Amino acid sequence: MLKSMLACCKLYISESRNSLALESIELAAKLYPEAVVINKFKDEAYNRVGYTLVSCFDTTSSPDVAPLKNAVLSMVKAAFETINLELHSGTHPRLGVVDHICFHPLVHGSLDKAAGIAKSVAADIGRKLQVPTFLYGAAHEGGRTLDSIRRELGYFKPNSAGNLWAGGLRSEVLCLKPDAGPLQSAPAKGVVAIGATRWVDNYNVPIHSTDIKAAQRIARRLSERGGGLKSVQAMGLAHGEAMTEVACNLLDPSKVGADQVQIEVQRLASEEGLTAGQGYFTDFSQEKIVETYMRSIASD
Repeated sequence: MLKSMLACCKLYISESRNSLALESIELAAKLYPEAVVINKFKDEAYNRVGYTLVSCFDTTSSPDVAPLKNAVLSMVKAAFETINLELHSGTHPRLGVVDHICFHPLVHGSLDKAAGIAKSVAADIGRKLQVPTFLYGAAHEGGRTLDSIRRELGYFKPNSAGNLWAGGLRSEVLCLKPDAGPLQSAPAKGVVAIGATRWVDNYNVPIHSTDIKAAQRIARRLSERGGGLKSVQAMGLAHGEAMTEVACNLLDPSKVGADQVQIEVQRLASEEGLTAGQGYFTDFSQEKIVETYMRSIASD
């Protein structure tokens, strides 16, 4: 059995326009060079950035000493120090400055080990940084889903005019008990959802219309929850001044992938009298992430 395996972390931060904050976050990651930032996806319209980090982890060691954990915590701390959720606004929902952290095993990596890192990160954010954290997927003993946490906390409902999410959470008193951290959220920081799952693809399809209601209808009919494609979650969101888009999580891309989603969104948009553009991934494929990581460590 291999003593060392690969794990990936996708870290989503509610900011894309504050270059000084992003620089601070990225410098924090460099303190732990064994964890490599493979990709950065900055979306100005959503005012959101996603980082993808990869590292080896020793299957015989505690998650508390994993380089990936240390790099992620360093970035999270920098984000809380440089970003104020009360001053943030964008057209993508969010629950906190650090909105979402997800760990994925890569290649033959262990989901249990990825979940161990997720739980260790959540405990430290809750205890040391005093921010409420909520576990999901393999990191949660009941296998709770990410979307169930978000629904409980009001993630999907804009809290400002113009389909915007602006400022902190509507209430500092949380209606769901966190797995770690205080029972109340600080308005400037919000809360963090942290989980571990098998690989998830993020694929967004532009809709050439400003009709947000139509985009939401398309997203609802596309998603498994709305009777559409299995293992697909979707949201209809405003994206810039002249566009909307259907933002999708493909929970099992080996069974339902981007090609099927693209065709279905185009069909549903046509029924609305609209045109769908070519979709795009917000991250590398699992294969490209591994390839990029291997090239990175070989060049050091």
